[in-house]
Amino acid sequence: MKETAMRSGRAAARLIRQKQPLNKLSSAAWVLLRAVLVTGLCFVILYPLFFKLSISFKARGDMLDPTVLWIPKHVTLDNFRFAASTLRYAETFTNSLVISLLTTVLQIVSCSLAAFGFARLKFKGSGVLFALAVFTIVVPSQTLMIPTYLNYRYFDPAGIIGWFGGGQGLNLLDSYWPFVLQAITGMGIKSGLIIFIFRQFFRGIPKELEEAAYIDGCGVFQTFWRIMLPNAIPAIITGFLFSFVWMWNDNYYAGLLLTKIKVLTTTLPMMWTATQFEDGLYGYMIKNTGELLFIAPIVILYMFVQRYFTESIERTGLVG
Repeated sequence: MKETAMRSGRAAARLIRQKQPLNKLSSAAWVLLRAVLVTGLCFVILYPLFFKLSISFKARGDMLDPTVLWIPKHVTLDNFRFAASTLRYAETFTNSLVISLLTTVLQIVSCSLAAFGFARLKFKGSGVLFALAVFTIVVPSQTLMIPTYLNYRYFDPAGIIGWFGGGQGLNLLDSYWPFVLQAITGMGIKSGLIIFIFRQFFRGIPKELEEAAYIDGCGVFQTFWRIMLPNAIPAIITGFLFSFVWMWNDNYYAGLLLTKIKVLTTTLPMMWTATQFEDGLYGYMIKNTGELLFIAPIVILYMFVQRYFTESIERTGLVG
C-alpha cells in the first residue's frame, strides 16, 4: 500500500510539473492579450483628443510646416478666442448648461419614482407597462418628429386651453418648457434606461427597511423620499451622468424645438460651415478647437466623478 501511494504521489508531482509551464504560458498569453486590448482601446479613445489639442494650439504656419507633427513651434490661443467668439460661447454654454441640468434633475426624479412603483408596488399590468417603458429605448426619436413638433407648437392638453381660450393651443417652442415637460413626465431622452437602472437597484434594497418605514407610519411617498431614494445614491449618480451627457450632446430636440435660443450643439455646425467657406484650412483648425470647447465640460465633470461613476455602474449592474 505504501509503495502504491508513493508511486501515485510521484506521478501526481510529475503531472503538476508538466502542467506548470503550460499554466505560465497561458497566463503570459492572457496578460499580453489584455495589454494589447487595453492599449488599442486607449489609442482609439485618446488619439482624437490629443490630435485636436495639438491642432488647437498651433498657429497657421505650423499647419503648413511639414516638420511640425504634434508639438507646435508657435503656441497660440487665437484659435480658442476665435472659436469662443464665433460660438458665442458664454451664451450657448449657459443655455446648454441650464437645459441639461434642469432636465436631468427632473428626469431623475420622475424616472426614480416610476422605477419605485415597478420595483415595489405590485399591480395588474405592471410587467407590461415596464416592458413598454424599456421598449422606448429602441424607438427612434425621428419617427416622432412631426407629432413632437405639433404637440409643442399647439400645446393643448385634452383641449382645455383651446376650449377656454377659444383658439389654438400655446406655442411652447423656443422655450425650456418642452424639455421640462418631457423630463417631468418620464419621457426624456432614454428615460426607459434610467427607469431600468433604478428598478434594478430598488429591487436589491432589503424589504425590511421599507417595512420598518411603514410600521413607523410612513406612506408610500414618504418611504420613497426618506428611505429608498437616499439609499439609491449609486443609481442616482449613474442616471445623472447618463442623462446629463445625453442632453448635453442632443442635437435632435434642440434643432427641432429651439430656433432663437442657441445651444452648443446647434451653433457648432454653423460655425464650422461659416469658417469653411472663408478659409478651408483655418476652418479645419477652428472646427477642432470648437469641438474641444464643446467636450471640455463633460471631460472635466467625468474627471471629478469618475470613481463614483465606476462604483455606481458596478453596483447597479450587479443588483437584481
